[in-house]
Amino acid sequence: MTGPQNDALFAAVSQSGYHPEVVAAGLRDALADEDVLAYVLHHEPTFDRDEVRRHLTALALTPSRLVLVHTDEHPADTLLPKPYTSTTSEAVPLSAVTSVVVTRMVPEGSRGVVEAVLTIGWGAVSRVELEPAQCEDPECDADHGYSGTLSSDDFSLRLSAVAEGGTAVEQLLELARRLSEATSRTALPR
Repeated sequence: MTGPQNDALFAAVSQSGYHPEVVAAGLRDALADEDVLAYVLHHEPTFDRDEVRRHLTALALTPSRLVLVHTDEHPADTLLPKPYTSTTSEAVPLSAVTSVVVTRMVPEGSRGVVEAVLTIGWGAVSRVELEPAQCEDPECDADHGYSGTLSSDDFSLRLSAVAEGGTAVEQLLELARRLSEATSRTALPR
């Protein structure tokens, strides 16, 4: 792992100040010595009753995989008597990615993206939205079952120029462009 994006990713992890050794170890293991083509970090606080906990998500694109590493903070509990972190990593082969959805928010009269949402699907998690099915007859009170949609919703990340900075939004869009390009090459012929 000697590519310039690898160095930039690990420098960003260090600069985040959020358990850099823990996050870096999770990334190193998940990247498995592959070069990073594009990445984005999202460091966010969460509010749980009367305390604030933070978490960090690192998303990295390699030549063959999409790597996600998420680290959370936890208070002491019955299992561990001191506060602790947990890091989860997932490496998804690019051939498994089925959708790359990008939503850009641009204020009227502006050319700059102020917020972006990236949603990536690879079939591990699906969302079902159901509603009662209805017929054309307004007097009908029969049960027609349900109709709905099934959407792939494995990972979604929303970044705002106001909260995370314009550079983070651009990194998210660059990763989305590179991921779309990479997955278009792995698509099966029709």
